[in-house]
Amino acid sequence: MAADPKPKGAEEPAETAPKSKKKLIVMIAVAVLLAGGAGAGWFLTHQKSDHKKEVKHEEPAQVPVFVSLDVFTVNLQPDPDDKFLQTEISLQVANAEQAELLKAQMPAVRSRLLMLLTSKTASDISTSEGKQKLSDEIVAEIVKPFSKNAKPQEVLGVFFTSFVIQ
Repeated sequence: MAADPKPKGAEEPAETAPKSKKKLIVMIAVAVLLAGGAGAGWFLTHQKSDHKKEVKHEEPAQVPVFVSLDVFTVNLQPDPDDKFLQTEISLQVANAEQAELLKAQMPAVRSRLLMLLTSKTASDISTSEGKQKLSDEIVAEIVKPFSKNAKPQEVLGVFFTSFVIQ
């Protein structure tokens, strides 16, 4: 048995030094990750509480008011063939007062819309762009005052609940 040239005590500090360096690096990495996670958690909860504060300051959404019109069945302008349009329309108005005004003037509303609808051809209103243009034209007709000194109506939108061309 040959004697070991290195004493046993000299070998141990060399092995423990790399282990302690690895432990130190791992502990620093864990601390950095924990600090980053805590910071991210604080940031996210802080953002959510700010958003909630903003929502509280907003006014509650107003319930939409709609006026449904009776079914329209009209002859369209001859394209190559005679076509008919049958449609149901709902108007979104600013408030209940506007709804009552439109209901009181319903014969005038229907007359305006009948004149507008009968001026169209099937090809004018068969595309989605044509329907959107028709919707804009309906709003333009409805908002016109019913008498000389009256204010214009407040129509916010036109909704086709049925639209058939035959």
